[in-house]
Amino acid sequence: MVLEASLDVLPCFMNQMIFSLSLAMVFSCFSASGETPPPSPALEAKLTALREVKVDAGAITSVQRDASGKRIVVKLVLNPAKESNIKVEVWLPDSDNWNGCFLGLGNGGAAGKINPGGLSSMSGQGYAVATTDMGTAPNPDSGIGNPEVWKDFGYRATHLMTVVGKQITKAHFGRDPEYSYFSGGSTGGQQALQEAQRYPEDYDGIAAAVAAHCRTPLHAYFLWNEQILQTCPFSKEQDASVIAAANEHMASREIPVVAGKFVSDPRCTAQDIEAVIALARKKDASLTDAHAAALRKLFAGPRHAVTGERLFNGVPFGSSILASHGHLYLFNWVFGADKKMTEINFGDDMDTYTSKLAPYLNAENPDLSAFEKRGGKLIMTLGTADSVVPYHASMDYYERVIAHFGGSLDKVRSFFQFYIVPGLAHGGGPGINQPPNLLEAVRAWRETGVAPTSLLGRHAEENGKGKTVWDMPLYPYPTRTGWNATTSSFEPMEGPRGGVDRIAERFRPAAAE
Repeated sequence: MVLEASLDVLPCFMNQMIFSLSLAMVFSCFSASGETPPPSPALEAKLTALREVKVDAGAITSVQRDASGKRIVVKLVLNPAKESNIKVEVWLPDSDNWNGCFLGLGNGGAAGKINPGGLSSMSGQGYAVATTDMGTAPNPDSGIGNPEVWKDFGYRATHLMTVVGKQITKAHFGRDPEYSYFSGGSTGGQQALQEAQRYPEDYDGIAAAVAAHCRTPLHAYFLWNEQILQTCPFSKEQDASVIAAANEHMASREIPVVAGKFVSDPRCTAQDIEAVIALARKKDASLTDAHAAALRKLFAGPRHAVTGERLFNGVPFGSSILASHGHLYLFNWVFGADKKMTEINFGDDMDTYTSKLAPYLNAENPDLSAFEKRGGKLIMTLGTADSVVPYHASMDYYERVIAHFGGSLDKVRSFFQFYIVPGLAHGGGPGINQPPNLLEAVRAWRETGVAPTSLLGRHAEENGKGKTVWDMPLYPYPTRTGWNATTSSFEPMEGPRGGVDRIAERFRPAAAE
């Protein structure tokens, strides 16, 4: 997921691109013939200078003007260790179009490839932009038994991408970026929080959407759900029935305009779980006793088989059960490609898995003091209908950051805001299906010093008369969106703090290099 900035609302941050008539005529001739125009002597000199840049533990493999004629693309390979192979791309806009900022973009899933669409879009908006494959090419099997890949995927590739990206940017434009930002979602959110925690000097502002920062416990949740669903599968129709039951059961706690459409706050009790299961079975006669037993385990979430310690929380109310499993490559990294997922236990095997991967992959350190002291700004979001990266771990992480700063919510909000987005699933959802532009918000906050008081998410729903689209204001946790019946408008209201089981500390061990 790439969060794109709409910089037309920030005109003072941009320089206008000016093309001469003669240059436009030259480009139009080559565009008509389908060929890339040859570089001018001045451009060729710039390309040559970039090719001669020396980078630590790596090499530049390609420097080319792209086919659009609007940017330079620099490709690199970094090898900080013998078993490490990290690919990086840096896209540089023309000097007249550079907004003075460097932008690091996050990846997704197991990474292993580079998304040119994000690089093209953001360089087109004036950023010098870089991203990395996180060292997992050509596929996730590259990490099997390879601790160097674990380090690269966990934190190292993103930091080295940032260092070399700024180096290339300075070499090309002749000066350092005025500001540096990072934007990423899901795995990119893991990268975002690793940067804030491990390398606070790298970025001035960070946008971390649907952040998969509690990485090894999250994949324990995937495995837990996988084993349950292998034994007791659910159809798409049954999944929809369970979602509908949760939405209906929780409707009385919602503001009127969204009641029954999605769940804004999926925090629940054991009694709520039983009520949703009963309502789902009432709605769908195909849900059996076995399905009910499976739902109890899915909603409860994984615990250690021997000690009973919390490994992760369960599938959130109103989110898809069918989207909550898979993504099991981390277990192959530890146990090998031939290990059957049904044979991995939640006792000794989980201890082994945690000890090997968690110190590199997890971004769980609540001490953000160095990032705060340098003036860094961070916005993190999670959707309530997201069963791929559920909200629990991020909510608890934010509470632990507050505790680290002496329990002062105001202090933490002065540099770090957390937004829970009602109804947002992983990449969309029944509720807010156009999430707020976090990069734009972070950038405005960092450069003006004025913290956002709310963000806007866009909701669209089909009805008998077509599509209804409306904006819903979102407020920083724990404030939530309320409804004023007198004025028929949204308003902020204080919401509860915490309320989720904390993952046992030993499954969130201290970070290691």
